[in-house]
Amino acid sequence: MFSKIRSEKFLVSLLGLVALVLLPKLLSPAYAQVTGATLSGTVSDQSGGVVPSAGISIKNVATGVTRAVKTDTAGFYSAPNLLPGNYEITATAPGFSSQVQSGVELTVGAQQVLNLAMQVGQVTQAVQVTAEAPTVQLASSEISAVVSATTVRELPLNGRSWTDLAALQPGVSGVNAIQTDFAVGGDRGNRGFGNQISVAGDRPEQNNYRLDGVSINDFNNAAPGSVLGGDLGVDAVQEFSVLTSNVSAEYGRTSGGVINAITRSGTNQFHGDAYEFLRNDALDAPNFFENAGGIKKASFRQNQFGVSAGTPLRKDKLFIFGDYEGIRYTRGIPTSISVPSNAARSGLLCSLCPAGQQQQVVVDPAAQKYVSFWPVSTNIPPGTNGDVASYTFSAQRVVTENFFTIRLDDKISQKDSLAATYLYDFTPYSSPDGLDAVLVDSNTHRQIVSLEETHTFGSTLVNSARAGFSRLYELNDKGVGAINPLANDPSLAAIPGLFAAHVLVGSVIDQFTGGMNGNSNTIYGWNSFQGYDDAFWTHGTHSLKFGGEVERMQLNRLGYTDPSGVFTFSTMVDFLTNNPHRFTGENHSSVREQGLRQTIFGLYTQDDWRLRPNLTVNLGLRWEMSTVINDNRGGIVNLINMTDPAPHCGTLITGCASGGPLFGNFTRRNFEPRVGFAWDPFHIGKTAVRGSFGVFDVLPMAYQYIASATKQFPFVSSGAVNACQLPQVPPGCLAQGSFYSGAFSQLTPRTAGSNNIEQFPHRSYIMQWNFNVQRELARNLTAMVGYVGSRGVHEPFRVDDADIVLPTVSSAGWLFPQVDGGGNQCIANTQCAATTGNQPAKINDGFGSIGRLHYEGNSSYHALELALQKAMSHGVQFQSSFTWGKSMDTGSATGHGDQFSNSISSLPFYDLRALRARSDFDVKRTLVINLTWQVPSPKSISGPAAWVTNGWELGGIYKVSDGIPFTPTWGTGGDPQGLLNSDDWAFPNRLTTPGCATLTNPGNPNNYIKTQCFSVPTAPDMNFWTANCDPQPPSLGYGFDPLNPANPISANMGNPSPAWLPPLACFNLRGNSGRNILTGPGLMNLDFSVFKNNSIKRISESFNVQFRAEFFNVLNRANFALPSVALFRTDMFDSTGTPSPTAGVLTSTVTPGRDIQFALKVLW
Repeated sequence: MFSKIRSEKFLVSLLGLVALVLLPKLLSPAYAQVTGATLSGTVSDQSGGVVPSAGISIKNVATGVTRAVKTDTAGFYSAPNLLPGNYEITATAPGFSSQVQSGVELTVGAQQVLNLAMQVGQVTQAVQVTAEAPTVQLASSEISAVVSATTVRELPLNGRSWTDLAALQPGVSGVNAIQTDFAVGGDRGNRGFGNQISVAGDRPEQNNYRLDGVSINDFNNAAPGSVLGGDLGVDAVQEFSVLTSNVSAEYGRTSGGVINAITRSGTNQFHGDAYEFLRNDALDAPNFFENAGGIKKASFRQNQFGVSAGTPLRKDKLFIFGDYEGIRYTRGIPTSISVPSNAARSGLLCSLCPAGQQQQVVVDPAAQKYVSFWPVSTNIPPGTNGDVASYTFSAQRVVTENFFTIRLDDKISQKDSLAATYLYDFTPYSSPDGLDAVLVDSNTHRQIVSLEETHTFGSTLVNSARAGFSRLYELNDKGVGAINPLANDPSLAAIPGLFAAHVLVGSVIDQFTGGMNGNSNTIYGWNSFQGYDDAFWTHGTHSLKFGGEVERMQLNRLGYTDPSGVFTFSTMVDFLTNNPHRFTGENHSSVREQGLRQTIFGLYTQDDWRLRPNLTVNLGLRWEMSTVINDNRGGIVNLINMTDPAPHCGTLITGCASGGPLFGNFTRRNFEPRVGFAWDPFHIGKTAVRGSFGVFDVLPMAYQYIASATKQFPFVSSGAVNACQLPQVPPGCLAQGSFYSGAFSQLTPRTAGSNNIEQFPHRSYIMQWNFNVQRELARNLTAMVGYVGSRGVHEPFRVDDADIVLPTVSSAGWLFPQVDGGGNQCIANTQCAATTGNQPAKINDGFGSIGRLHYEGNSSYHALELALQKAMSHGVQFQSSFTWGKSMDTGSATGHGDQFSNSISSLPFYDLRALRARSDFDVKRTLVINLTWQVPSPKSISGPAAWVTNGWELGGIYKVSDGIPFTPTWGTGGDPQGLLNSDDWAFPNRLTTPGCATLTNPGNPNNYIKTQCFSVPTAPDMNFWTANCDPQPPSLGYGFDPLNPANPISANMGNPSPAWLPPLACFNLRGNSGRNILTGPGLMNLDFSVFKNNSIKRISESFNVQFRAEFFNVLNRANFALPSVALFRTDMFDSTGTPSPTAGVLTSTVTPGRDIQFALKVLW
C-alpha cells in the first residue's frame, strides 16, 4: 500500500520536473480562467505549401469588432481570447486572391482550428466560402462541450435555470441527494442552495462555476443558486462550456468540472425580448403522495416574467445589454410524516399487537404537553403495531425573486477593449417546518462584478487583465411566526428565555424541530475579491498561455445550532415516560460571529504545441497555494490530538491549552503537471484521437473548516450530555424526568463540544486521465467514445462526532465493550447481571462531542462515455450522451458529515477499508437526449392557412438514470451499541436468506427496502455470545423486556432474545452490512415543448411573437426520492431491536407530477 503511494508521488514529482525543464521560461505571475475562444490554423496554397506573412482579419459579425493577425514562417496563425459569436474570416497575401470565410461560429473557451487554402490571383479578387465551425477538437485534449445559445433559450427548462443544462453532457450527473430545505431535518442552506452536480466522479464542492471569467461558487464552494436552487438569466447568457476531464493548466482552484459561462453583449442592431411564463395547479397533475394520502391537490401559482435588450451606444465601438427577470411563486409541497397514534398519545403501546403484548404506561405531564406538536391522525399503516399514524399535509412555500444583469462592451481602440458585467439576485422564501408548527424564512442575496481589459501588443501577443467580485448574503431557516400557538409558549422552554426544544424520538416518529427559533438558523456573508492576468503568445508552432491569479476570501458566519436545545429519546416508551437519552444545547448569549479569512495564489503556463500539422501536444504546469485559514477574531479552536485535555485556540483565553497558529500549510509545493495530445490520424480534420493526464489539487478552503474549527468551547458554551449510567448521578448526566426543564443545567465544561482537525495533513489531490476518439460522421454530426478515470488521494474526511467508545476486532467483527444495565463494562467472559466493572471510556471523556476532519479519504472513478451531437442545420439540433461509470470512496463528505441527504454523518473512521463503497452521489448509468426541431413549413400553402402551419418548433429533454446509493441503519439516536457519542449510528446484519439476493422492492413506496433481509447483529455461536454479547441495548438493562416483563431473557438462555429479536442477538457487535449497499429508485423524466413562432416582418425582419407550451414530466411518472435518513426511514429497527414500522417507506419525489407552463415571448 505504502509503496503504491510512494510510486504515485514519484510519478507526480517526475511529471512536474519534466514540465519545469520543458517550460522554464514561461513561468510568470499570471493566471486565467479564459472565457474567450482561440482560433488557429494554417494557411496554405493549392499545392499544400505554406503561405507566410498572410494577413488574417477576424471580424465579429454582430458587433463589427475586428482582430488582425499574421501567419508566421510556417504559415501558422493564432488569435486568442475572442468573444464567442459568429465570425467572418478574411485571408490576404500578395499573389493570392482574398479568401473570405463566413459562418465561423466560435464558442466559449474553445480552441478551434480553421485551416485556409488560398488560390493564386489578385488580392482584389475575393473567394467566398461558407464554413462551419470544426466539429472535432483538434487542438485540445480536455473533454468539454458547449451549450449553445439556441439550447439555452429553446429547450424546456423547469425553473429557467441555465446551469441545469450542464447535465446534458456525458460525465455529468445531477445530485438527487441534496439536503432538502423544507422537509424535516433538511439543512440545505448550510450546504448551499444551488442545484448540485457531480462531474466525472468528483465531489460537487470540487466544481468551479465561472461567469465572464469570475468564480461565482458560493460559501460552501458549491454551485451558485438562489433559494429555489437555480440560476436565472437564460436570456442573459450567450452560451457556456462544460469542461469535464483534464482541463488545461489555466484552470485551477479546485479539481472537478468547470462550468464556464459568458453573458450576452449588445450588437450593432437593437435586439431583445420580453416574456411572461405562467403556471397554475389547474393545469397540473396531482403529486403521487397527494393521491396516496387522499388530500386535495396542492395549490400552485407561478409568474415568471422579464425583459432583455441590447443596443449599440456607438456603432462598432460601444455596446450595452441588460436583462431583468422576476418570479412570483406560491406552491404547496405535499409532506408525509409519521405521528403518534391516538392510542400512543394516551399511553397504550403496541395497541394492535396480540393479547399479552400490549403495554400501558403513564404519560409524563411534560411529554403530554409536547405531544400536541404532532398533528392528530387516525391513518395507521397496515402491518404495524399501532403506535404510529401517517399524516399528510401541504406545506405552503412562497418565493419572490428579482434578478437583473447588465453588460457593457467598449472597443476603446484597435489595441484595447473593455468589458464590464454586474449581476444582482435577491430571493426571499418562506415555508413551514416539518410538523407545520413554525413558519421559517430563508433568503439569498447575490452580487457579481466582472471587469476585463484586453490589450493587443501585436499579432502574436495579447494580454487580458481582469478584476472580479462575488458576494453572497444568506439567511437560512429563521423562524418568523408560530403556526401552532404552542410554538410561541416560553413555558415549554428547555433553555430559559427561549421556546420549545427540538425533540427526536428514535426512528419512530418524525422529529419536532422546536418552537419559535428552536431550529438551527444561520447567517452567512461571503465575499470573494479576485484579480487575474493572462497573456497569450504565439511563437512558431507554440500557442502559449501564462498567467496568475489572486483571490481573497472572506466567510462570515453567525449561527445558532439548535438554540432551544435538542432532546433525543431512544423509543416511544422513553418519550412518553420522560426518560431522555441525550440533550444537546448551547448558551445562546455566548454565540458570536466568526470571520474566516484566506487567500489563494496561482501561477500557470500552458503550451499547445503543434508538433506536426496533425498532432498537437498540450503541456501545462500549474502551481497554486492557499494561505492557512484564520479567524479575524481569533476564534478558531482545535484539539491537536483527540486525547488532549484542552483545545488549542487562535487567541489564548481561559480554557485553551495554547494560542497561535494551529495548522501547517501543505499547499506550498502544489505543482500540478498536465500533459495531453490531440492527433488527427487521417490528416482531413474529421477524426481526433486524444488523451491526457493531469494532477489537480484539493485546496483546504474555508468551507472545509466552517463546521469544524469555529463555534466551539471555550469561545461558545455548547455541549451534549447523555443519560446517567450507574454509578453516575447529576450534574453532568440526565436523570429520568429531566425533560424538558431539568437538562440545560446538566451541561458542564466536561460536556462541551470541540473538534480535531489534522494539524499537518498530507497534500490532497486528484489524478485524472482520459482517452477518447471523436469522429465527424457527417456534416454537423459528431460522435465521441471515451474512457475517463481518476484517483483521489488524501481527500477530506469529515466525522461530526468521533468521540466514541472504540471497538476491538473479534472473530465475528468489530465488537464494542459489553456493558451491564447501568452502562458499566463487564468482566470478560461473564454475563452481565449486576454492576461488575467500570463504564467504558470514550476516546476523550473530557468533552461531550468531538468533530473530526482528517485528510485520509481516497476515491476512484472509471467511466465509459458516449456522445452523439448534431449542430443546428436544416432546422434540427440534437444531442445524446451516455455515461456508464462508478465512483467509489471511503466517504463523500467534506465540510459536514451529512453533506448529502443519504450521508452517514459520523462514519466509523477506525476502519476506512470497510467504508470503501459507492460514493453518496454515484449514479451508475445516465442517458440524456435533447432535441430542437423547427418543423418545416409546407410550401404549397399560402394565406391564413400558412399562418396556421408555419413557425412550429418542438423541443424536448429525456433523461433516464439509475438511483443513488444509501445505507441501512438501525436505532439511530438511541445508541444501541453503546458508542456514548452525540451522533451515534449502528449497522444491521445483512441476511442471505432466499429472496435477499437483491435488497429493494422497486416501485413499492410502502416497502421499498426488503426489511426481512436484515436483522440485529447476532453472534456466530453460543460460546461467542456468552463471552462477549449484550443481548439487549445497555439502556434497557439486562434481563428486562420493556414490552413483556414476564419474559426475562434469563428464562431462555438457549434463545436469549425477546420474541422480536433473532437468536443470539448481540447488540454490541457491529453488523456486517456495509455503507451504501442499497440503491435508491431510478429516474425517468421527459420534458417537452411546443412553440409557435409568428414573424411580423412589417415591424422588422427579426420581430417574432412566440407562443410556448412546455410540459414537465409529461409522462407524469413518480420519481421517488430515497428513503429519508432525516426521517429515520433507513432504520430497520429502533434501538431495542423492534422492527421499525416506517423502514423503507418513501415519502417524497425528486420531480413533481406533470406540470404545464404557457408563455408568450416577444423577440426583436
